[in-house]
Amino acid sequence: MDTAPPLQGQVAIITGAGRGIGAAIARHLAAAGATAVLCGRTQSTLEETATTIVDSGGKAEVIACDVTALHQVQHAAARVESTFGRLDILVNNAGIGGFDSPLHELPPEEWDRILNTNLRGVYYTIRAFAPMMIRAQSGHIINISSLAGKNALRNGAAYAASKWGLNGLSYSVAEELRGYKVRVSVICPGSVETELGPHTGKDAKKMLQPNDVAHAVVMLVMQAPQSFISEVLIRPTQKP
Repeated sequence: MDTAPPLQGQVAIITGAGRGIGAAIARHLAAAGATAVLCGRTQSTLEETATTIVDSGGKAEVIACDVTALHQVQHAAARVESTFGRLDILVNNAGIGGFDSPLHELPPEEWDRILNTNLRGVYYTIRAFAPMMIRAQSGHIINISSLAGKNALRNGAAYAASKWGLNGLSYSVAEELRGYKVRVSVICPGSVETELGPHTGKDAKKMLQPNDVAHAVVMLVMQAPQSFISEVLIRPTQKP
């Protein structure tokens, strides 16, 4: 007797889904039965991720969207609502790094670029997508943060500030939405082998992999409905 995939019928939107952690999350959610709606700035990489999902028997849709542009995020939300009529999972993964200079040497436009993507973008997506979950009295929002949101990060103060802010945002929004049965979680990985961060001197074989973060996302959304895990910290078994 065949067993239906655990997330069959659910719709998940993943930002920054064209590569790295976002692509891995999209593949894992699709493998669990969800329709993965892939958002990001680059259509071509989103299409590549979608193709791998469909070729593996999963369901995927692509919406080109820059999370720093509110009108694009609102357009994406309207499209999800008109196409599917529901949203079960929102994964805020889109983010950029910034690890090259002390804060007093950081150009203001670089500060804006980092904070607008890593923090303001999450505000925009929650503002646009949470109402669907509130109306349904169901849903899970997962924000991908970093252990840099827990610890000092030399030459990465703006990035760390964005992630400390994202953690605080996540805990607060969890309190705002739990009465609507919408669960909010934050995942804080250590260094992951992607293009995002500086990995000089680190052994890539010992670093976290995108699939490690994706596994945690699936674990969170499949938790029994009477509880939720508000925070997950992920570290490699061996220090790279």
